Amino acid sequence: MDYKPLGKTGLTVSVAGLGCGGNSRLGLGRGASVDECVAVVRTAVDLGVNFLDTAEAYGTEEIVGAAIRSYDRDKLVISTKALLGASGTAPDVTRRVEASLKRLGLDHVDIFHFHAVNPTAYDHHRDVLAPALMRLKEQGKVRHIGITETSPNDPEQKMLARAITDDPWEVIMLAYSLMNQGARRKIFPTTQRRGIGTLLMFVVRNIFSNATYRRDIAAGLVEQGQLDPSILTDGDPLGFLLSDGAAESITDAAYRYARHEPGVDVVLFGTGNKDHVKANVESILRPALPASVIERLHRSFGHLAGVGLDRPGPLKA
Repeated sequence: MDYKPLGKTGLTVSVAGLGCGGNSRLGLGRGASVDECVAVVRTAVDLGVNFLDTAEAYGTEEIVGAAIRSYDRDKLVISTKALLGASGTAPDVTRRVEASLKRLGLDHVDIFHFHAVNPTAYDHHRDVLAPALMRLKEQGKVRHIGITETSPNDPEQKMLARAITDDPWEVIMLAYSLMNQGARRKIFPTTQRRGIGTLLMFVVRNIFSNATYRRDIAAGLVEQGQLDPSILTDGDPLGFLLSDGAAESITDAAYRYARHEPGVDVVLFGTGNKDHVKANVESILRPALPASVIERLHRSFGHLAGVGLDRPGPLKA
């Protein structure tokens, strides 16, 4: 495993992080047992993954808590989140943090995020809710303060464009992929300059794992004038990633593209399958794609916004 600093937090994190939400939710999404889900987490940790991201809304905090009890807590970085919306109060923040700690079986979390913050609710989170989280940090229950975007509802990343210039955010979670590259211009230059840690989600979604869906999306973008018709000449708009042996699969290319983008700290992957854990980690640890391939990706898709942001399911505050 490769490790690196998470912004200026002082935390050292694995470049591959296990996301415990998404469609899989460690296997809960397909009806797996708790023991099977715990085994997925432990497989990741045994491969060197030390960053685990969960959330109240995922329903996986208790699974993460059970999985990590056999490991040295000080070697793991645990991240969780709560949805509070524009009506949340400071006492709500305290209650939600305490509830997460109870479910996880921990006395502190390394990062606590406000989850899926809409641009219209940002001021409320910064001015009303963040002070409560800062008090919890002073008490040692939260080590670092984070904020995550609501990617499908904010494809232009308007909320994060503001948040990365404000205190107290030390870590952000954002969508970034080879067909949703906006953060390369709008977000990463500032996070790098200010030392804000970055966690990537939506790196791999259906658009990369489902060839038929990918072609349909590309055809729609061609019809809208957002992609050149030549992108469909060979059938698969991303087929060139495989034709010259640049990547083992489209998914492999997607992980490697995100992993080696300057400004990226942790690439989150989600799965409910132990074998997929190993395959995903191996992709994230492979070398960068050839420069010519990256240039083509930037040239072909760099202008797109919000492509591939499939919703994993409704999040309820």
